[in-house]
Amino acid sequence: MKNLLFLLVAVLCSSYGFSQEITGSWNGKINVQGTTLPLIFKIEKAETGYKSTLTSPLQSPMALASTMTAFENNKLIIQLTNLNIEYIGTFNGTEISGVFTQRGINFPMNLTKETAAPLYGERPQEPKPPYNYLIEEVSFINSIDKNSLSGTLTTPKGRTDFPVVVMMTGSGSQNRDEEVFGHKPFWVIADDFANKGIGVLRLDDRGIGKSSKGSNEDTTENFASDINTAVQYLSSRGYKNIGLLGHSEGGLIAPIVASKNKNVKFIIAMAGPGIAIDELMLLQTKAVSKSNGIQNEETDTSANFNKTVYSFIKNYSGSNLKADLREVLIVQMKNLPNEQLGTDNQINTFIDDQLIQLTMPWFVNFIKYDPNFYWSKITIPVLAINGTKDVQVIATENLNGIANSLRKAKNKNFTVHKFDGLNHLFQEAQTGAISEYAKIEQTISVEVLDKMSNWILN
Repeated sequence: MKNLLFLLVAVLCSSYGFSQEITGSWNGKINVQGTTLPLIFKIEKAETGYKSTLTSPLQSPMALASTMTAFENNKLIIQLTNLNIEYIGTFNGTEISGVFTQRGINFPMNLTKETAAPLYGERPQEPKPPYNYLIEEVSFINSIDKNSLSGTLTTPKGRTDFPVVVMMTGSGSQNRDEEVFGHKPFWVIADDFANKGIGVLRLDDRGIGKSSKGSNEDTTENFASDINTAVQYLSSRGYKNIGLLGHSEGGLIAPIVASKNKNVKFIIAMAGPGIAIDELMLLQTKAVSKSNGIQNEETDTSANFNKTVYSFIKNYSGSNLKADLREVLIVQMKNLPNEQLGTDNQINTFIDDQLIQLTMPWFVNFIKYDPNFYWSKITIPVLAINGTKDVQVIATENLNGIANSLRKAKNKNFTVHKFDGLNHLFQEAQTGAISEYAKIEQTISVEVLDKMSNWILN
């Protein structure tokens, strides 16, 4: 993210009057490999100077705080040092002309206060009142990590004996609706389930919405403890038929929790991992590139680069991962074609940025996971689903992996199902490319909603 630095000296214009012009929401766009990415800076007065946030609404609704915002002599500077982002622009009274830089790559970007065009089309499936079910705000404490969790419990009216599902989001910090690209898939699922007689508890992830912030050391195991706490909470309220519904990484968390908590009676995995995570991510690299029309030597080079790095992290047993991995990255960079290399500064910036991400406790823990370890312990009913156009968790390999593991567990009640033409969000898609997610009006296929609800009720 970035920091905004803005300072304007003008005749007959007081500093107070100027701050009124510079504060507010500023809209801009950058072009990334042919894709237009809108960005929004929100600048506010602070006790000393200014503060700001950056939002990339096509990627996440979350506003990221800048680490520095300054404004002087018509010049605005915003920095988000943790993301290697900087914006430097010149204010002309109505517009800011400047350059957005991330990881040493420059993108021209002008900012205006003009009302931005709608980022998304209609979202016709988003629930609207009046609601024919009960909605309750809930909160509880994870007794292991001591963090507080907040969410929404939706339950059918006029019934007491009904199944209730705890929902788990995918990778990254997301709110209880799993909101992305203007879609709120968990809200749509909760609404559909409640109208059909199924309760749903959906939660804000750590540090999002009303849930308290976690630790920089958090891993998938910590997130699993949150879900285990949610199951215990529902059990304490008298619910007997409790299930888990996890999307993407949430589909990895589900068997972790179910293998340890006997109160879990069934699982739905939506695009959940079924093969070793390093293998999954290599398949993802190739599929994402192909969906974007890239299928050449460059794709193979990237895959080989990633394979070496993932293998090193997965098998590392030394004492200083960051230092040792740096040497691996340097060697791998030297193997890249000259046309893929930048300046020495750009290479060093790239390596530094990669080290931050690759040595995060969550990533190190994640890349070492083999879902089979947990799926092979699950004997309760399981529904595992995926779309044939999913480029993030490839359907065939991962569903086969889950099925094989469940057979090892001698599970007699499981179903795996591929939906033709659906992407990672279970939308009806043309290519499955991530760039399509925001453009598709449909939040989730009705066929998927019916499949899941019928399976639970039957």
